[in-house]
Amino acid sequence: MKKIGLKDVANSAGVSISLVSYVLNGQAVQKKVKKETAKRIIEAANNLNYKPDLIAKSLKMSKTHSIGLIVADIDYRYTSGITKAIEEEAKRCNYTVIYGSSNERRDAFVELINVFTNRRVDGLIIIPVEGCEDQLHLLQGYGIPYVLVDRLFKNIDSSYIGLDNFQASYNATEYLIKLGHKKIFFCNYHTTLFHLQERNRGYKKALLDYKIKFKPDWLIEIPNIPEDRYENVTHGLNDVFEKKKECDAVFFASDNLAICGLKYFIEKQIRIPDDVSVMSFDEYDEFEIFYCSITHSRQPLKEMGTLAVKTLVNLIEKRGVGKHITLKADLVAGKSCKEGMISV
Repeated sequence: MKKIGLKDVANSAGVSISLVSYVLNGQAVQKKVKKETAKRIIEAANNLNYKPDLIAKSLKMSKTHSIGLIVADIDYRYTSGITKAIEEEAKRCNYTVIYGSSNERRDAFVELINVFTNRRVDGLIIIPVEGCEDQLHLLQGYGIPYVLVDRLFKNIDSSYIGLDNFQASYNATEYLIKLGHKKIFFCNYHTTLFHLQERNRGYKKALLDYKIKFKPDWLIEIPNIPEDRYENVTHGLNDVFEKKKECDAVFFASDNLAICGLKYFIEKQIRIPDDVSVMSFDEYDEFEIFYCSITHSRQPLKEMGTLAVKTLVNLIEKRGVGKHITLKADLVAGKSCKEGMISV
């Protein structure tokens, strides 16, 4: 059978070999390749079952008993919790974990994919970033097993271990409503990532079910840029509190947004829960030293990490098919939400 090379992909896509090389090495944006062209090249590579030499070689060699772990942001408490669970289960299964952080950047994600395939890892556990679907399609074309954790893409059929983000967000919003809160602001990232959109949807559905009319300015959207997070949260909250908008509570869609919010409230001398109630999706280590305990949704990180490894090892060792597992969050009541307000 003829070995498929870059020239074959180029001929099929009707482009130059250099363009094919740029796209398949994750340099499409850097080299300003048009989106339609990049898509055509990826489709051609998948249709021809193109595999780079490094993949072909690794398939012929023995397993390395190593797993690549790509996290989206190493600063998350969530990340350290799930990484610990993954390492423990991988060790039990006689696998070593090699990990790296994309820092929510697609270019860094592409680079990590290249690093791990060159290292000939047996499989990947991935917390993906926005806009990385093409790379996931390529992994499938190369035959490299992987499991997505926390974040999934509706247009990609892959193994996935994650949370029912809609229900967790619904439950947290409902908790605030039952305490009597009517003007609940929601601070989330401005993103197309499905799990965060589901948190938006859960929040809005709870308001709808309790006949609270959602107002567009209740949604505080923050650019997903880790290094500018605090400045962006400050800007978003200033729009609420400096303009003296009526606000009973702020629900933060992630722990790192919440910690920025708490810092803001301290600096502005806004008292929690007397002046505003605070709810967080996930918990942060610094919550423990705050002057009042923070009410939050808690994800089952150990279970998620353990299931991710078990699912991936089964795929690597061809002992089973991929799985799509959705877990539930727990609501942990603290002292950051004011009680005894007028009931809705």
